[in-house]
Amino acid sequence: MSQRQMGGQPMIILGEDSQRMKDKDAQAHNISAARAVAESVRSTLGPKGMDKMLVSSLGDVTVTNDGVTILSEMDIDNPTAEMIVEVAETQEDEAGDGTTTAVAIAGELLKNAEELIDQDIHPTAIIKGFNLAATQAKQEIDDFATDVEPDDEDLLRRVAETSMTGKGTEVNKELLAQLVVDAVNAVTVEAQDGSVVADLEFLNIETQTGRAADESELVEGAIVDKDPVHEEMETDFDDADVLLLDVPIELDETEVDAQLSVDDPSQLQDFLDKEEEQLEEMVDSIAATGADVVFCQKGIDDMAQHYLAKEGILAVQRTKKSDVEFLREVLGANIVSNIESASEADLGRGSIRRDDAGDLFYVEGTGDETHGVTLLLRASTDHVVDELERGVQDALDVVASTVSDGRVLGGGGAPEVELASRLRDYADGVEGREQLAVEAFADALELIPRTLAENAGLDSIDSLVDLRAAHEGGDVSAGLNVFSGDVVDTLDEGVVEPAHAKTQAVSSAAEAANLVLKIDDIISAGDLSTEGDGDEGGPGGAPGGMGGMGGGMGGMM
Repeated sequence: MSQRQMGGQPMIILGEDSQRMKDKDAQAHNISAARAVAESVRSTLGPKGMDKMLVSSLGDVTVTNDGVTILSEMDIDNPTAEMIVEVAETQEDEAGDGTTTAVAIAGELLKNAEELIDQDIHPTAIIKGFNLAATQAKQEIDDFATDVEPDDEDLLRRVAETSMTGKGTEVNKELLAQLVVDAVNAVTVEAQDGSVVADLEFLNIETQTGRAADESELVEGAIVDKDPVHEEMETDFDDADVLLLDVPIELDETEVDAQLSVDDPSQLQDFLDKEEEQLEEMVDSIAATGADVVFCQKGIDDMAQHYLAKEGILAVQRTKKSDVEFLREVLGANIVSNIESASEADLGRGSIRRDDAGDLFYVEGTGDETHGVTLLLRASTDHVVDELERGVQDALDVVASTVSDGRVLGGGGAPEVELASRLRDYADGVEGREQLAVEAFADALELIPRTLAENAGLDSIDSLVDLRAAHEGGDVSAGLNVFSGDVVDTLDEGVVEPAHAKTQAVSSAAEAANLVLKIDDIISAGDLSTEGDGDEGGPGGAPGGMGGMGGGMGGMM
């Protein structure tokens, strides 16, 4: 509680339950919390990175080394730590991969900044230096990045393989990388301005357990994991007219409960006959459109199922909304919300077949304006297929990013070492204390090759010295082979990363670090739910909801 004297009387500014932390104490607290988040995922970086097992409050288990998944599943209760989590989420949204790299660099930037603060360098000078370094780093990446053509399948496949290395997809990465490249090529279009864009909205991912991962496949069209509503329905059509419904083929229920009084059983039978008649009329309306197949987002009445089977119409009920919307693109159909108004113009055209195991429908469009492909991922168990999906999704994102951006870099820590070297040269021309911040930025980037070496069981100092020597000799793509411990030309070795992901990682890390450094005062209000009870604390076990402000992460896990 803070007070000021006003007319001889104390003026209360903060409530009794409030807490305040200022200046270096606030900065040290924020940096500690942010670094704790960054260090929690560092061991997952690279091909030799380890996995984390995350157990939710409901007992759900997730095993992964995907940075954004780990941070999203962790129970973090600290506002500063959540800022670092946002770095990972932004990196995932913008680049698709590199989340661990972005978070690790942000944490190292703050560690180096704390050392500068201890040397009485003001945070504003550090922030300015970090901004200068980040801007220069993006320009340097533009300078030494390698251009790639959208149709260079070999290089794109290497980008996909690099993304999947060290994840659950690694065992079958050659097959999966080819599927990823084929899938991206299938949805790549030329924009109005002449640029090439991979539109992943027209790419769907489905999973299936109980099969081997090498049985995964790319399907031209959609996959629907549903059964026919009636066992006597035909399941295979070479050229079918398909109707998509987002309304049930059922009678509307009354909004209020009603009671009927009948004098004899015939009246009840008349009532039931009327219901059947209405259902038959609904099916007749569907049949009148010429539809051979119906995918319905809602339920289908048992009697309607019988009538549809008599008409020779294949019907599938409770199809997922996302599947219905994807089928619209695949088949070139309209989604109908009123059965009575359905017409032939609403139908899409496509071939329908049931897979050999009788589990899935394969739907392929045959019209002129159809587009969309499905990547069917198979694995033995739910945990394996979930990790497989995460790895393939990252690979899809980085390949799509590479196609759109048209630039790649060598991996294995090569870009970071090259950037660090160039930033140190750039720092020589920076005046004032900002020069030290630029040098600190360069040092932070070298965390990536050091961590790659540590996670592979190599000597990080020796590896970094060898990498620096190679880059000083002019080898821009010199990176670390974590399997042999040698310094190699990673571009030639097929370890390739999208330049856009690296640019985004550097930019996001710098912005997050600067945001944390700019805070010099933390004021936590009292918990309204415990007003009047000074013994109660806020989230994370700290009074006022400061998230465990004296102890770093608070209730992080």
